[in-house]
Amino acid sequence: MTSFIVTTIRKPNSSTENLAEEISLKLGGRFIKREDFSFDTLRKIYGVENILLVKKNALSVVTAEGELFFHPNTAHLRIKNLRGGEGDRLIDAMKISNGSKVLDCTLGLGSDAIVESFIVGAAGKVVALEINPLIAEIVSHGLKNFSDDSPHILEAMRRVKVINADCADFLKTCADNSFDVVYFDPMFRRSIQKSSGLNPIRPLADNRPLTVEIIREACRVAKLRVVMKEHSGSKEFERLGFKILSGGKYSSVAFGVIDI
Repeated sequence: MTSFIVTTIRKPNSSTENLAEEISLKLGGRFIKREDFSFDTLRKIYGVENILLVKKNALSVVTAEGELFFHPNTAHLRIKNLRGGEGDRLIDAMKISNGSKVLDCTLGLGSDAIVESFIVGAAGKVVALEINPLIAEIVSHGLKNFSDDSPHILEAMRRVKVINADCADFLKTCADNSFDVVYFDPMFRRSIQKSSGLNPIRPLADNRPLTVEIIREACRVAKLRVVMKEHSGSKEFERLGFKILSGGKYSSVAFGVIDI
């Protein structure tokens, strides 16, 4: 875990400061009154890499690569397309529907989990794991508090259950066949440079490759299939035993599946 402090915007109200103190206690970080210090100055004074910033209605993490904050991002358009009868490559790969139970092992910024939640509905379940506590905190807070004029998006967001955990450890605690689908979206072995919007997350991301043991556990936990998203042409599919699905001919990403 990289070092961090928790602070607020420059002129916080009492509720913002109280929330910052609560979060610092929860995550084991240190709460620092912002006063008029810049982020660079705070980093130097306290010798930390990252700053969890508490705003009036949102959280973000300031890293060396920029500011990381929660937003539904592509989930908006994808759900709009799904409601209009169009397909979604992830949903097609997962083969999930209303009532399905999904274990998303790599929450990240949560776009995939929101789309999964929209598809499985109130009768289903999406549990999303995130190993980094800072990412888990800002995304969990965003899913619970983000405002949107689309009830479909909001309902899907509110249903996602976020757990700060290492998927390797969490999978071992799961019963056999306890989820219909287990999904992985690891940091690509070769980054896509065009994805500059992901730069702030890179210093916080778990860059370890998936192991054969993790996939074996996922196959035990999944009732129907295990799905992985990776860079097109990645050798990870073959190494871990995934069958690459056709489709997305001109896309930089591909999906692999293991049918149980």
